[in-house]
Amino acid sequence: MIAVRDLTYRYPRSTENAVRGISFKIAQGEIVGLLGPSGAGKSTTQNILTGLLRGYGGQVKVMNRELTDWGKEYYEHVGVSFEFPNHYLKLTARENLEHFRSFYTGQTYDSTEVLGWVGLAEVMNQKVSAFSKGMKVRLNIARSIIHAPKILFLDEPTSGLDPTNARKIQNLVLELRSRGATVFITTHDMHLADVICDRVAFITQGTLRLIDAPLVLKQCFGRREITVGYINDSSETVQKRFGLDGIGNNAAFIELLRSAQRIETVHSQETTLHNVFIEVTGEALSP
Repeated sequence: MIAVRDLTYRYPRSTENAVRGISFKIAQGEIVGLLGPSGAGKSTTQNILTGLLRGYGGQVKVMNRELTDWGKEYYEHVGVSFEFPNHYLKLTARENLEHFRSFYTGQTYDSTEVLGWVGLAEVMNQKVSAFSKGMKVRLNIARSIIHAPKILFLDEPTSGLDPTNARKIQNLVLELRSRGATVFITTHDMHLADVICDRVAFITQGTLRLIDAPLVLKQCFGRREITVGYINDSSETVQKRFGLDGIGNNAAFIELLRSAQRIETVHSQETTLHNVFIEVTGEALSP
C-alpha cells in the first residue's frame, strides 16, 4: 500500500534535511508505527505521505501510484487525524461529521454510528466548543474514518485521552484493520505501539534506525532469562535467575519449583520498546 525509497526533505531556508534517505514498505492491512522524539522527522514523513508537503526527494508510491501523480481523488482513499484537532466549534459533533461526510463521493459510514465508535454518541448534539481536548481528539478520529478510508494516518491518536477512551480507540483501530484498512501511526507512546502495531520503525534525526515487530525487537534486545521470586525456609523473599535455553531440563530450576515454600513471582527478562529505542538510537524517547 505504501512504498518509500530514499525519501529526503528539506524545509525552505534550512541548511539540513529533516528526512534523510529513509526507505520502508507497508503492506495492505498492516498497522505500522513511526516512533521518535520531537524533531526526529515523524511529522515531516507523515505530511509527505498525506500530500501536505511537496518537493520531496526520492520515491513515494501509494496504492501502486507515485504520490505526485495523485490529484484530489487521493483523499477519497486516505483519512488523516492530526494531533491537534481543528473543528467548527459552533457546530455540534454530528453537524461537524455530516459536513465533512458530504465531501466524499464514495462509500461513507453513518455519522451516528461512527460517533458511537469513538464514545461520543451521547453528546453528538452538543456544540464542539463545550468539548474537552480528549473529546475533540475522538471527534477528529471519527472525521478521519467517516469515508471508510483504505489508508488511515493517525498522529498521536491517544493524546489527551483517559485509559478507558484510549483503549476504545485502540480497539477501533484494530477493528478498522480487520475491515481491510492500512494504518500508519506517528507517536511517542511506546505502550500504544506495543499493543496495536504489527511493526514499529524508530526514527531519529531524520534517519530510520530500525523497523521490525515489537515482539521480535523485545526478544532480540532482552535477556533470555527468567527471574523466580520465592519464599525460602527462613521466610525470606529470595530471587534467582535461570537461563531460558534448556529451562525444562535445568535441575536447579525444577528443584526450586518443587521445594520452595511458596513461589511469589516468575518473570521473563523481556525488555521494553523504550529500552530498545534507547539502545538502538542512543536517545531517550521524550516529547
